[in-house]
Amino acid sequence: MTDLIVRKMRFAFADHDVPFLWNEQNPAFSSMANAVSFLAIAFEKMIGQMIPQALRLITDPEVAEEARAFVRQEGQHSMAHRQHAKGLIKSHPALKETLDEVVAAFDDLTANTPLQYRLAYTADLEATFTPAFKLMLDHDDSLFASGDDRVASLFLWHFVEEVEHRSSALIIYNSVVDDPWYRMRVAPSIFRHVWSVLRIACKGFNKHVPVEQRSIDAMSMFGTHRRRKALMQRLPFFDAPYDGPLENAFKHLPLRRQLVAMSGIVRSQIPGHNPAHEKLPVLAEEWFRRYDAGYDVTHWYTAAANQNV
Repeated sequence: MTDLIVRKMRFAFADHDVPFLWNEQNPAFSSMANAVSFLAIAFEKMIGQMIPQALRLITDPEVAEEARAFVRQEGQHSMAHRQHAKGLIKSHPALKETLDEVVAAFDDLTANTPLQYRLAYTADLEATFTPAFKLMLDHDDSLFASGDDRVASLFLWHFVEEVEHRSSALIIYNSVVDDPWYRMRVAPSIFRHVWSVLRIACKGFNKHVPVEQRSIDAMSMFGTHRRRKALMQRLPFFDAPYDGPLENAFKHLPLRRQLVAMSGIVRSQIPGHNPAHEKLPVLAEEWFRRYDAGYDVTHWYTAAANQNV
């Protein structure tokens, strides 16, 4: 029997403007998180279309229950990220074009790849989330706490629930496909697709959001872009367009912690990896405790001033 809980969250994005630069102390992370929001909408749409196909092939009732709870959680994430994106598009209407391009990239996967590939895609990408999100949640003081509380709370909720269902996608994949080597073989093409979609989002941000409102070259999240653009700007024979400063969102985090996260991401793709054994972020446990106690997790930082936790 699954222990996943479907939590319906609303973050009041319609109440007042949603800033693109939602964490002014870290513009690079603000832009990166916005790109993740666009990716989440499209990726979770693919999952919503994929799971009903997979359920027809799942014979274990416990796995079927896990799959239903997993897709319901992902559906709630998609709905909340759509509200976040809607707020961004309200201020920058041309971003609708960018969101449509991101969604189309995943619609293409749904239309033109077999179910086993999409199951592998989901299992591979979801396996990276716990080590990656642990790095972020362990440093929420600099990445989230100083930003817009609605946006920060959206990502905290999403990330802790990804930790909660960290094994679900692999359980579903193993039930239907049961080929760990296939999952590893297709991983390079999967992550090329992920990065290509994030590039679509970031290029759209540079195109449609004035640099004054993003304070960063939105392509900064790509290390190769930062190095290439910095070189081009130093050479007199290149007329490199200026899209804003180039920054690393995680440059202030301890290098050892970043290397631990990277090794966890690599390890997550190896056959035999079990996400259930991952070391979890302390904040996830605290988030679940507060949620169960009735704390307003949609205002994670600002509600704390008015409630005893």
